[in-house]
Amino acid sequence: MLKKGDLILIGCLLAAVLIGYGGLKLLGNGDSGSQRIAVIKQGDKVIRKINLDEVQAPERMDVSSEYHQIILVEKGRIRFEEADCPDKVCVKTGWLSEKGKAAVCLPNRTIIKIEGEGEKVDGGTY
Repeated sequence: MLKKGDLILIGCLLAAVLIGYGGLKLLGNGDSGSQRIAVIKQGDKVIRKINLDEVQAPERMDVSSEYHQIILVEKGRIRFEEADCPDKVCVKTGWLSEKGKAAVCLPNRTIIKIEGEGEKVDGGTY
């Protein structure tokens, strides 16, 4: 049998959960209304900016300098598809689809980073 104190405790816990859930919905997670923009840089120069949410058809881009690279763009995601650099870390990174994520090819000095308005980055590093 539940006592009066037990019911009050359960009510307080339930209210805290509902307030927390409502606060998250009200404040959002940083993705509402903002778009994911892939920025491709080589050295200090921005080669191209692509709105990943507006990509209609898959596209391959040749980004070559000292090494040959192919970047594949699809709706909502981007990646280094091929590279002839020595270690191929950029290709092994795989698909990028979340704001704040990046793939880098150090030998070719190429960076793909996903940015967006109001972005919130967790600061995770691989």
